[in-house]
Amino acid sequence: MDTSNRDRDDRIDSNRADVVASNRDHRNGSDREGGVGSDRESGVGLDQDAAVWIDQLTHTYSDGRTSLRGVSLRIQVGERVALIGPNGAGKTTLFLCLTGVLTPRAGQLRVMGLDPTSPRDRRILPSKVGIVFQNSDDQLFQPTLYDDVAFGPLNLNLPESEVRQRVEEALRAVRLEGQGERVPYRLSGGEKRRAALAGVLAMRPEVVLLDEPSLYLDPRGRRELIRQLRDLPGTQVIATHDLDLVLDLCPRAILMDAGICMAQGPSHELLADAQRMEAHGLEVPYRLR
Repeated sequence: MDTSNRDRDDRIDSNRADVVASNRDHRNGSDREGGVGSDRESGVGLDQDAAVWIDQLTHTYSDGRTSLRGVSLRIQVGERVALIGPNGAGKTTLFLCLTGVLTPRAGQLRVMGLDPTSPRDRRILPSKVGIVFQNSDDQLFQPTLYDDVAFGPLNLNLPESEVRQRVEEALRAVRLEGQGERVPYRLSGGEKRRAALAGVLAMRPEVVLLDEPSLYLDPRGRRELIRQLRDLPGTQVIATHDLDLVLDLCPRAILMDAGICMAQGPSHELLADAQRMEAHGLEVPYRLR
């Protein structure tokens, strides 16, 4: 093993020990007053009131790579939470487990009370949770914008009148009303991002997962996105490297690295912790320095 790999493994082991110690302190009551602490809760009972509930979730890809290692967390209904961490931390894998695309090797999870690993619950899941992928082109594949946004509701076998109403409401929510006949591949990067979001909103999910939503957006498009996300009801989980967006939108942040939830807490406190941020390949946002 070369020195760089050995250093990384040592850091992961050290971080895991820190998480275990922090979790033990949490159970002893040291974090009752709030602040940044471990988000790894061992053996938590099922929280029926949580929008997202995960207990000791582990996922391993077919090549043997473990992408999630005993992840435990809760997100309450109506929260807007950031998921931060370096590349390869497990953020996207976690999203794919929550939407039933990937099946975990161990652990339990619920989204609005549904089990994504259950074939019966998976049939209902798209009406409860939606995901906006990092690359909007992955979600835009129909000949017109209207067709793209209508795709999900049509698969719910809804009446045509309700499908039309949902499409119009979703396009209005992302400020693309009256543009349903446009060809998706001719939309700008910012418009594609909004179109992908409209396709999710048309399903009226109670939980929206957003993977790097500000990627490729210019400053104007980014500001528009922030305004739209602020106006959206329901629960939002935002995986992002845009830490200024986290400060603008998310009261709470969860830090992941190497498939482990390393810490969670108020965003301003977590992101201002220079030592912790540097240990996990991140930087303190300029406005907090």
